[in-house]
Amino acid sequence: MERESMEEGLLTGRYGPPNETKPSINGGAGGDSITSDLNIPSSPAASSLTSVLVFSTFVAVCGSFCHGCSIGYSSPVQNGIMEDLSLSVSAYSVFGSITTIGGMVGAFLSGKIADLIGRKRTMWFSDVFCTAGWLSIAFAKNALWLDIGRLLIGIGVGVICYVVPVYIAEITPKSHRGSFASANQLMTTCGFVLIFFTGTIISWRTLAMIGAIPCVVQIIGLFFIPESPRWLAKSGREKEFEASLKCLRGKDSDISEEASDIRVYMETLEQQTEESFLELFQRRYANALIVGVGLMVLQQFGGVNVIAFYASSIFISAGFSGSVGMIAMVFLQVPMTALGVVFLDKSGRRPLLLVSAAGTCLGCFLVGLSFFLQDLQQWKEATPILSLVGVLVYTGSFSLGMEGIPWVILSEIILP
Repeated sequence: MERESMEEGLLTGRYGPPNETKPSINGGAGGDSITSDLNIPSSPAASSLTSVLVFSTFVAVCGSFCHGCSIGYSSPVQNGIMEDLSLSVSAYSVFGSITTIGGMVGAFLSGKIADLIGRKRTMWFSDVFCTAGWLSIAFAKNALWLDIGRLLIGIGVGVICYVVPVYIAEITPKSHRGSFASANQLMTTCGFVLIFFTGTIISWRTLAMIGAIPCVVQIIGLFFIPESPRWLAKSGREKEFEASLKCLRGKDSDISEEASDIRVYMETLEQQTEESFLELFQRRYANALIVGVGLMVLQQFGGVNVIAFYASSIFISAGFSGSVGMIAMVFLQVPMTALGVVFLDKSGRRPLLLVSAAGTCLGCFLVGLSFFLQDLQQWKEATPILSLVGVLVYTGSFSLGMEGIPWVILSEIILP
């Protein structure tokens, strides 16, 4: 009976002191959780920000920057690659979409790799694939090397999408977890914007070399940041666990309370049997699983890759300038992402997510409507404007919340 209660606490957040106030599902109490974190009070030391914590987060989100670069690469370079390597539309479509196959492979392996070799080494692992992929594209002489490079980037990004949010959530105090986790979303957008904008003025080979820069920066930076304390505790490396936590919280901080909380959490995990995965499908865990998995499915199946990869083609097909449309799209994303970071803890996760989801739905509808009218030869003068407005509404709305909030919520459901 005791074991069952502890298992349930991991997903529902009820494992902790009984008198602690719990954040509500609508983002109340600062919006720190969608269900509730493990309700353990944070000490002042645990809530402080240190230069090591900030630098470690920066190094981690260099991977997110690479992710953004990979998303934004294929759209602005389409004409240049097709002309230089004499690719057909179908061949370029393979190049543009094969990254998703690599992403599936990387995502499938990411959890096991991160648990086996640690968060830092997993980021190194992903950087090797991403760097090799960018170089393969930069020096490609035919479609085969383009596709191999794109596939390698997809594998690396698939790992990055898992390990970076996990690492940030594991090193950050609960009081700052939402804001720091949002840096993942912000850097992804910055990478997308940089590649999208510079892709209109420089060659596709040079652009691929630029895409490799954040990978190299992260490879170097990983030498100077601590491993995740939670992974060290899980691996039984007690001295390294305390040293890592002390480094992240400051030399003069009292980490005893937070360290004790982490140990209790890890001991609870160790009590789980091999059958615990199947036990997740029990009824009492249904809400947490539906929220966590459902949001990730909604994020990926919402059409973001289609818009990002083929925005230039969408604008041109609708009769609008591809370069002007992409520049407008780029300049909208950064302020909308920054706005989402500001409102994440103020308005709560749920309201911001609802607004973001509604906006992406409206954007898709407007883009679809513009091409529907084009096929009917109706209201031809409005078709370009509708497509532009639709793409901008979709991009701005997705950047506001759908891009990053699912990752924040997922970490908050799992971690104390």
